[in-house]
Amino acid sequence: MSENKVPFTGGRVSKFCCETGKAASFLWDTESTGLGLKASAGGSKVYVLQSRLESGASVRLTIGSTKAWTLGAARDEARRLQVLIDSGIDPRQEKADRIAAAEAKRAEAGAKRIEAERIATPALEAWQQYIEARAPRWSQSHIGDHVTVSKEGGERRTQGRHPGDSDKTLPGILRPLLVLPLEQIDADRVRVWLQDEVVKRPTHTRLAFSLLRAFLNWCSDRPEYRAHVRADACITRMARDELPKKAAKDDCLQREQLPAWFAAVRQIGNPVIAAYLQTALLTGARREEVAGIRWEDVDFQWKSITIKDKVDGERTVPLTPCVAALLAALPRRNEWVFSSPTAASGRLQEPRIMHNKVLAAAGLPAVTIHGLRRSFGTLAEWVECPAGVSAQIMGHKPSATAEKHYRVRPLDLLRKWHTKIEGWILNEAGIEQPAEDARPGLRVITAA
Repeated sequence: MSENKVPFTGGRVSKFCCETGKAASFLWDTESTGLGLKASAGGSKVYVLQSRLESGASVRLTIGSTKAWTLGAARDEARRLQVLIDSGIDPRQEKADRIAAAEAKRAEAGAKRIEAERIATPALEAWQQYIEARAPRWSQSHIGDHVTVSKEGGERRTQGRHPGDSDKTLPGILRPLLVLPLEQIDADRVRVWLQDEVVKRPTHTRLAFSLLRAFLNWCSDRPEYRAHVRADACITRMARDELPKKAAKDDCLQREQLPAWFAAVRQIGNPVIAAYLQTALLTGARREEVAGIRWEDVDFQWKSITIKDKVDGERTVPLTPCVAALLAALPRRNEWVFSSPTAASGRLQEPRIMHNKVLAAAGLPAVTIHGLRRSFGTLAEWVECPAGVSAQIMGHKPSATAEKHYRVRPLDLLRKWHTKIEGWILNEAGIEQPAEDARPGLRVITAA
């Protein structure tokens, strides 16, 4: 240590400066052991402590700037540091431990804040993550179901409005639950929700309940949501207690109802909807499979339609004469065969409204759009079509080992039976089936 030692005073501290030609100069206090003042060539001055550790190693510690530390505070800190050294503690390690502890405390507080925010975040955020993670494995209709049940609502209605209805769309059926924090979706809330909704729309409630249960199960497997999800919120017993028993649907058109149905459908002023309903019946395809047909999916030359299959991704079915005539007559407004100039998607969205009007006008009992698919499968039996053929056309899963592993029928074989089924249905309706190369249009069979 230098012999430049004096009793520190405020004046001496303020007047001390670095000697010319040196990088730094030191002045040592005679009142406090080891306390020094370091003046740098750049003009800065700091208090320092110089001492020896228990190991004998010399150590110099910076206390702080003279602008921030008073002389009294610097002497107190020098004494504190010297006590640590005398106790065998390296002040540098003590400082590092103190800083690390403070950082750990801040990190812990940050983690608690993030966790608190996560707990308070609506389940809707996890719902969106769930859809993004699972969408590659889902069909478009299944994705659409998730969007529908969780939609915000409040959009302007473009169709389907009844007298007294609001001109704005309603929130999705699951929206009241999904806007809650995830941990608040418990069995009691779900039961109250079920009891309220099942009275108004039992079928839709059953679908929504199954979607909610699958979502909560997914959350249970995710580390970021596992601690907050109530795994028993959608227990099976609740569905059994609150939901009505699921009855098998049996709605379909009977043979004797075909003339009235076709006559009423062909009176529809909108040719797109008229063609859609007839195509749904004559192909046996699902509602969204028909609505999702693009012009690029229709091959008029080789008489085939590629349908986006709900189960297997896609399937190719015959383009029968009547369906070919119906499609060829439609306007090509955009990429969709069954287009709609008013729908945001550009394609037909809600054929049920017009179909219900058709049924009422024809005096026929209620038949859903899916009932038209059921009708195709039922009517196909009149021509003694092999069950495996109609199932392949409709996109049903094979029901027997032989069908599953050994029956992959070529398109021309399917066409033989499909054309026969279509011809029989049209004949029963009193409509002549177009020839393979006929121009668009259907001709009614008149009695001789």
